[in-house]
Amino acid sequence: MVSSALFAAPNSNLEGKDKVSRKKRFWFAIIAILPTFAIFGWVRMFPIAETLRLSLFEWNLLSRNKPFVGLENFRELFQDDQFLDAIINTAAIAFGAMAVTIPVSMVLAAVIYHRTRSRFAGFYETAVFIPHVVSLVPAAMAWKWVFDAKLGPLNRLIVAFGGEAQPWLFDPVLSVICIILLVSWQTLGYGVLIYLVGFRNLPKSVYEAARLDGANGVQSFFFMSVPLLKPITLYVSVVTLISGFNVYAQAFILASDTQGAPGRLVRVLVLDMLENSFQNFRVGYAAAEAVILLVIVLVLTGVQFGLLRQRGRK
Repeated sequence: MVSSALFAAPNSNLEGKDKVSRKKRFWFAIIAILPTFAIFGWVRMFPIAETLRLSLFEWNLLSRNKPFVGLENFRELFQDDQFLDAIINTAAIAFGAMAVTIPVSMVLAAVIYHRTRSRFAGFYETAVFIPHVVSLVPAAMAWKWVFDAKLGPLNRLIVAFGGEAQPWLFDPVLSVICIILLVSWQTLGYGVLIYLVGFRNLPKSVYEAARLDGANGVQSFFFMSVPLLKPITLYVSVVTLISGFNVYAQAFILASDTQGAPGRLVRVLVLDMLENSFQNFRVGYAAAEAVILLVIVLVLTGVQFGLLRQRGRK
C-alpha cells in the first residue's frame, strides 16, 4: 500500500502539471489569435454589420434627416426596373463565366499535367496564369479594342472569312457575351492552377487499374478525373460565381461610349450600387442592394456545398 501511494503521488503531480501546461498553451493561442480576429472583425465583419444597419434607413448624404424605414428600401428595389435588369445581367454574367471557366480550365489543367515532363511545363503554367494577375483596366481596354465594331480584329477576321461584322459592344446580348468572355479569360488561369493541384494529388493506382481494364485517356478523364475532382470543381465554381457577381469594371469599360452614358448598355449590380451611392446619394438604398448581393452569394454557396455533400453520400 505504501509503495502504491508513492507511485501514485508522482503520477498525480505529472497530471497536474500537464493540465497547467495545457491551459497555458490554450490561453497563449487565444491571445495570439485575438489580434487577427480583431483586424478581421474590423475590416470584414464591421462593414457588413454597418451595411445591414444602413439598409434599414433612408440614408441620404445630402440630408441631415435619416429616418428609419425598415424594409422599405427592399420593397422599392424589387419595383425598380434598373435594379431588376442589373440582377438579370449580373446573374447571366456570373453563371455564363462559370459555365465557360470550369470545363476549359479542367481540360487545360489536364493537358498541362500530362505534359509535366516537358521542358516547357513551367512556361505553360505561367502563360495561363498571366491573365489572372494582369491589371483589370488595361486588359478590359485591350478587349474593347478586340470587340470594336469598325477597327477590331475580331470583326476583321469574320469579314475575311465571308461573314458579317457584328456590333459586339452596341447590342445588349452581345455585350453580355463579351463580358462573360472577359471574366472567363481573367479567372481561367486561377482555375487551371487549382485543378493542377488536384490532378497532382489524385491516386495513380486508380488510373493504372483503369488502364488495365482497357480505359483510354478520354474515358479516364470523364469517368475517373471528373468525379474525383468534385471538391476542386466546387471551389472553382464558388470563386467564379463570386467574382462574376462582383463584376463592375468589365461592364463599365466595355459598355462605355454607348447611349451617351458610361455603362448604361449593360447594367450590373455593383454599378447600380455605386451610382445610387455616389451619384444619387441614396446610401441606404445602395446598402439594401449590397445586402441582396450578399444573400445571393451565400445562398448559391450553400446550395453548391449541399449538392456536393449529397453526391458524396451517394
